[in-house]
Amino acid sequence: MPFIRRRRIRRTLTATAAITAITASLLVATPAGAAPPGIPAKATAQSNLNALTVATQGSMTGYSRDLFPHWSTVSGACNTRETVLRRDGSGVGVDSSCYPTSGSWYSPYDGATWSDPADVDIDHIVPLAEAWRSGASSWTTSRRQSFANDLNGPQLIAVTDNVNQAKGDQDPSTWKPSRTAYHCTYAKMWIRTKYNWGLRLQSAEKSALQTMLNTCSS
Repeated sequence: MPFIRRRRIRRTLTATAAITAITASLLVATPAGAAPPGIPAKATAQSNLNALTVATQGSMTGYSRDLFPHWSTVSGACNTRETVLRRDGSGVGVDSSCYPTSGSWYSPYDGATWSDPADVDIDHIVPLAEAWRSGASSWTTSRRQSFANDLNGPQLIAVTDNVNQAKGDQDPSTWKPSRTAYHCTYAKMWIRTKYNWGLRLQSAEKSALQTMLNTCSS
């Protein structure tokens, strides 16, 4: 059960795709609520969904998060988690270790805004265990590491930690963001990630994704 938190601060942030360069030794402002890269248009997402292989869910035998090494160093003192915190936050400043010392983070899953980075998790849109069951069990550790630290596609996003923990390793047939307004974007990101990495999906998962994708206007 989620523990009790301090009062949540709610605010609306303007999305932007700009990402500032990482300078670990300086306090640098970041864009307000930048979105993960590579989110496709509805038509592209539909084409990607149609191209995915539908199969029964694979086994969890042999699975370990350690087989998906993260978080990798990206630049200087900054690792993947810290890079996403700076990309997705507003007014983020960091210290010489690249740890955020200021800023706020809007979680599109539940509409909450946080000012403490400890309240924020970096969600793998397609969870590591779900990837394992969908084809990653046959990958090399190097490929799994690339997947777990993917900054080139819409696989990583900063969200409320309790929400991420509630999601766990569930696919869209059993878990969706509580904000229905985000279902379109969530489906696009999930589909694109599975397409980019050649992962399979289940029939119930595909049906849930299609339902969410149908809410998209473009």
